[in-house]
Amino acid sequence: MSKQIASLNRCLRGWGNYFLIANGYQLCVDLDQWIRRRIRMCYWRQWHMPRTKVKNLLKRGVPLALALSCGATRKGVWRSAKTKGINLALSNEYLAKAGLVSLRDIWIKIHHG
Repeated sequence: MSKQIASLNRCLRGWGNYFLIANGYQLCVDLDQWIRRRIRMCYWRQWHMPRTKVKNLLKRGVPLALALSCGATRKGVWRSAKTKGINLALSNEYLAKAGLVSLRDIWIKIHHG
């Protein structure tokens, strides 16, 4: 997944430096949230089997009961990407450590730094 994140980062930095000169802060935040949810969805889809989902959630510090309920869900991947268990496992901090840049941070750097 790191290749995809590196490729996405190039696009986000280029897009951010070109378009975020305008004062569209809320649009930037909304788009940043959408991108993170989409990445969580991709991780969820990649794990595929319920047993693998539960194992990966537990490995990332999600409590057992929550991991089991998330892993056994019948929800689609987009809807699941917004659940508490997945957001705990694939938090913004986790995604930042994985190398994902934030459009919000780019906007703040452009306008205040």
